[in-house]
Amino acid sequence: MKLGVIADDFTGASDIGLTLAEAGMSVTQFIGVPESPATTDLDAGVVALKSRTAPVEEAVSQSLAACDWLRAQGAEQIILKVCSTFDSTAAGNIGPVLDALADRLDAGPVIVCLAFPENGRSVYQGHLFVGDRLLSESGMQHHPLTPMTDPDLRRVLAAQSKREIGFIDALTVQQGAQVIAQALTAPAHIITDAITDANLIEIGRAAKPLPLLCGGSGIGIGLPANFGHAPAAPAWEAVTGPGVVFSGSCSIATRQQVAAFRREAPSYQIEADRAVARDHDLAEIVSWAMSRQTAPLIYSSADPADVQAAQDKHGASVAAHAIEQVFADLARALVDAGVRRVVVAGGETSGAVVTGLGASALTIGPRAAAGVPLTRVGNTALALKSGNFGGPDFFAEALRLMETAA
Repeated sequence: MKLGVIADDFTGASDIGLTLAEAGMSVTQFIGVPESPATTDLDAGVVALKSRTAPVEEAVSQSLAACDWLRAQGAEQIILKVCSTFDSTAAGNIGPVLDALADRLDAGPVIVCLAFPENGRSVYQGHLFVGDRLLSESGMQHHPLTPMTDPDLRRVLAAQSKREIGFIDALTVQQGAQVIAQALTAPAHIITDAITDANLIEIGRAAKPLPLLCGGSGIGIGLPANFGHAPAAPAWEAVTGPGVVFSGSCSIATRQQVAAFRREAPSYQIEADRAVARDHDLAEIVSWAMSRQTAPLIYSSADPADVQAAQDKHGASVAAHAIEQVFADLARALVDAGVRRVVVAGGETSGAVVTGLGASALTIGPRAAAGVPLTRVGNTALALKSGNFGGPDFFAEALRLMETAA
């Protein structure tokens, strides 16, 4: 293994897995810290944790365990993969985890770069933009678990980290890898501007000797070349059979996707009140889903006001956990019933579904959309989508691509 990635949620793991796979690496996404060694022919291992909203101590412990396992497999460089919208609370978990990893790896400067131009993420003057909007105006300010109200990445990370926070501006980045490397002097977490893929390639070249990096999936664009890899399309064997779409994300993009898919497919809503009361009849939902002629949608995605009302009534963690448990139980039951194509929207929902399926590793295949690969576990195809990713017709398109060999 050459590169090791620690991802703080399941969709983020798939996202960077696709970036590395398209850059020519063989990639496996592991669900949690593996208990056995990886195969010796693997170029990159991505350990998917469910640590983004876990208690800080738990997130740090899991991340260090993942780091130790990856290093034991031969990983020469570790990436802490976080959401491209830097999802976290004032207390963490990005800062504490990054501090702990830097200590474990005796890292000096640590590049922190959130840019992913293909999905509209850019960093300029240390501020994160989503499309043409600052992070705080992108809809992420309404996130039910990790609302992001400050676009200044230096300020956000400084509130969480014990280390100095450095900065490399766009003008420096545009001068290329050598100049970027010369700016990497202090033992600090260094926020790095980036606007284009060309910027990310130069940042990747400058990062070659560093033991630790942090960022969104874009951080991986320039790294495989350091290990002699060239871009190549990942292979895919067609998967046919019944399909289902699970959607728990409440992002603007996902709610648009839910609305579009509901116009052409049967749908069933998981309601917070009923989930908390354990009032959903899972056998009835499975029977309903398996009797549909087209892949159905099972969703909890809702407008921010509805989500807030449910949180006020039950508590944010109680409502979220109850809904995730319904998705986990349904995923297991539906795959047992014969479902072979599964599309999931939302990081927490993806974690619940993969956990429900009891999967230990996913093989990364070709893209279903920017930042979203097709993956496979056994004879089941999965597409795990971060909330803001994909076009309006993503659900139908991902189901179709699963049936097409590459």
